[in-house]
Amino acid sequence: MIFLSKLNQQKAIVSMADFSATAVTQLLDRASAFKAGAQAQVQEPTFAANLFFENSTRTHTSFSIAEQRLGLKTIEFSPQSSSVQKGETLYDTCLTMAALGVQLLVIRHPENAYYQQLLGQAYLPVALINAGDGSGEHPSQSLLDLLTIREEFGHFAGLKVAIVGDLAHSRVARSNMEILQALGAELYFSGPAQWYQTQFDRYGEYRPLDELVGAVDVLMLLRVQHERLESAENQTFSAAAYHQAYGLTEARAQRLQPQAIIMHPGPINRDVELASSLVESPHSRYYEQMQNGVYVRMAMIETVLQANDVKFKSNRRVTQ
Repeated sequence: MIFLSKLNQQKAIVSMADFSATAVTQLLDRASAFKAGAQAQVQEPTFAANLFFENSTRTHTSFSIAEQRLGLKTIEFSPQSSSVQKGETLYDTCLTMAALGVQLLVIRHPENAYYQQLLGQAYLPVALINAGDGSGEHPSQSLLDLLTIREEFGHFAGLKVAIVGDLAHSRVARSNMEILQALGAELYFSGPAQWYQTQFDRYGEYRPLDELVGAVDVLMLLRVQHERLESAENQTFSAAAYHQAYGLTEARAQRLQPQAIIMHPGPINRDVELASSLVESPHSRYYEQMQNGVYVRMAMIETVLQANDVKFKSNRRVTQ
C-alpha cells in the first residue's frame, strides 16, 4: 500500500537534512498525486495535535486541512490557555499529548532545534513534524516550494535561484538553500549585507539584487523578521527605504525574464520586500505555493504516520 519505501522508516520530519534527492522526489510525487485526486484515509481513529508556539496562518491552517483530508481528528491547542503558562516544559506538554492518545505532533517553536529534546524519548512514541524552529528550518515550506518549482520547470538542475531578504533570521532560506543545492540548482543570495552570513558561501554567492533580477529563473523573496531583530534595528528600519534598496519594485520586475517566477513563503509585507501590485502578477506563484502546502503536508503526515504503524486505505497507488 505504501509507495514511499525510502521514507517508510522516517518517523519524524524535522530537517531537510533528513532527505536525499531521491526521497524528496518520492514525497513530491505523492503530493502531486494528492493534488491530482488521490485519496487516503486512516483506517482507525487517529489524533493529531498542532502545537504552535508562534503565530501562523498558512502553515497552521494547511496542516489542519491536510489532517482532516486524511481522516485525522485534530486536537485544538493554544499555548496561551495551556499549562505552558504555568511553567510546563515542551517535553511535558508532548508527554501529556502522547499519554492521552495523540499519535501525531506538528510543532512550531521559537527555539532552534527544539526537537532534539523530543526525538528518541521512550515515552513519546508519536510521529513528529517540525513546522518551524526559530531561525533553524522549515521543512514543509521548503517542500511546497520545491513542488511549486517542479510544477513550473519540471526539474531543478541548472535552475538559477535567488533567495533575497532577511537571510540571517530565515528558516525558509536555510531549508531551501540546502536542498536546492543538493538537487542541482545554482544559488544566489541578496539583501542587506549585514544579514548575510559567511556560512551561506558553501551554497551560493551574494550579489546585488539589480544584478540578479534579470538573470534568475526563481526569485524567492523573504520578509524582514522584525520579531527576531534587535530593538535598535527595528527603530531605524524604513519600509520605503528597504523596498527601494532590496525589494522587488515594479521597475525591477520589468527586467524579469519571461519564464521567471516570484516566490514568497508569506506573510508578505506589501511594498516592502515585494510591490503590492506584483503579489498576484503573472510571474507570481504565491497563490500556488499556498495551495501546494496542503498536498505536501498530506504527504508528510502520511509518511511519518505509516512509519509509526498507522494504517491507511488509499484509492490510488503511485508506481516507482
